[in-house]
Amino acid sequence: MNVLDLIGRTQELFINDIQQYEEDLKSIVSTSSFLVIGGAGSIGQAVTKEIFKRNPKKLHVVDISENNMVELVRDIRSSFGYIDGDFQTFALDIGSLEYDAFIEADGKYDYVLNLSALKHVRSEKDPFTLMRMIEVNVFNTDKTIQQSIDKGAKKYFCVSTDKAANPVNMMGASKRIMEMYLMRRSKEIAISTARFANVAFSDGSLLHGFNQRIQKRQPIVAPNDIKRYFVIPKESGELCLMSCIFGENRDIFFPKLSENLHLITFADIAVKYLNELGYEPYICQSEDEARELVKTLPQENKWPCLFTESDTTGEKDFEEFFTEKEVLDMTRFDNLGVIKNELNVEEDKLLLFSSTIQELKKSKSWTKDEMVDLFHKMIPNFGHKETGKYLDAKM
Repeated sequence: MNVLDLIGRTQELFINDIQQYEEDLKSIVSTSSFLVIGGAGSIGQAVTKEIFKRNPKKLHVVDISENNMVELVRDIRSSFGYIDGDFQTFALDIGSLEYDAFIEADGKYDYVLNLSALKHVRSEKDPFTLMRMIEVNVFNTDKTIQQSIDKGAKKYFCVSTDKAANPVNMMGASKRIMEMYLMRRSKEIAISTARFANVAFSDGSLLHGFNQRIQKRQPIVAPNDIKRYFVIPKESGELCLMSCIFGENRDIFFPKLSENLHLITFADIAVKYLNELGYEPYICQSEDEARELVKTLPQENKWPCLFTESDTTGEKDFEEFFTEKEVLDMTRFDNLGVIKNELNVEEDKLLLFSSTIQELKKSKSWTKDEMVDLFHKMIPNFGHKETGKYLDAKM
């Protein structure tokens, strides 16, 4: 299945930039050592493959998911084979003692790339998963930067999200707060990051869910009123590597908007996806109808679909990669834009955030309201709206 076709494109976004910088990329990667954290997620795997195929001296990959790590190695061996350098994977939780011991034992890397994150808006529905989101997206990031500084790394790259620009959900806000912590650390180590769109068919995404629904003979469900930008996994890997290698301190890379990168609804992709598989979408009026019809319609080359308007907490009406206050460099690359940040550390806010979260954790009791209030103190224009409805309450 051609993913580019499904998202309405004919060519990859960064072809010109990659071709123009390929010799530099090969030269730098082949003489450098890399640690990829969260390397078995969809973006992490894409980044790992971009590094591996350019023959690094050392490439260590850490991820909490043992199964995804096994698949990453199988994928790399099947696509690229082997390298002369030291390639190893480690099934570790970066918040753990074992990870700290791993860094203590070696920890010497030129480039550290952090792709680990809790990325789902649905993770903010309860205060406990929300606290883990803060731990993973903010404090684990801060810890691994300190370790990179202590071990003498040249550069730290961390993936952000387009949802950090004028955030409306806790996930985007946690990444915006993470960017504030990155800013403080940028006084001690060069840091760059990237904001980008939805990665088509990434693990856990709605498009990945389409695959699962077909395999399990279940209805396809999608919002028909939400438009999103999409990149393919390979493009996400290229964008992260370009930012890591060529980004200056405090730079945020993002894909330039163009005719190629355009908005498309999930429902439109669902229709294209089903057509590609030889099915005609059959629009249902309810979940019950869709669940019932999936027993018979596929034999007629039709597939039950439920396309509805979105009414869940945390959905943003539109996507943006930067705000009007941010300074942009739109000339350095063909299809990559760069946000240029001056050093601006809001120390009081960072101390407030760290101390408040530590107190809440120490008490082993906190509410979502307390955390939302804290987020509002950190981000004055935080546009969080609580609808009382979450994706887990829908099919």
